[in-house]
Order: sequence, then C-alpha cells, then structure tokens
Amino acid sequence: MAKSDKIKLDPAKFAAAVLGGNAQHPGEENKLYIKRQLTLYLEATLLAQDFNRLEESQFDMAKA
Repeated sequence: MAKSDKIKLDPAKFAAAVLGGNAQHPGEENKLYIKRQLTLYLEATLLAQDFNRLEESQFDMAKA
C-alpha cells in the first residue's frame, strides 16, 4: 500500500464484524450477554471512529 492510500473504516460494519466473533458463553444469562454485546459494539464503533480521525490526520500530514 502506498503512502497516499487512505484507509477508512465503516464504524457500524466494523462493530458488527467484531460482534460476529463474540458468541454467548455456555450458561451465560441473556441479559448479561446483551449488555456485553452492547458494550462491545459501542467500543468497536468508537475505536473505528478514532482510527478514521487518526488516519485522516496522518494522511493530511503526509500530503503536506
């Protein structure tokens, strides 16, 4: 990948992909599982947004 290639994550798609690999533990209550999923979704969304901001600033610095 060239220095000029910018990566942009779709936060919703990224979070959904993260959740796809997070199965319910045997014996785990549904309410606890749902809370864990929601927390994971929100954290993944924020992480993707942070990544996009960082990528944008690095891309701008590389252009300058």
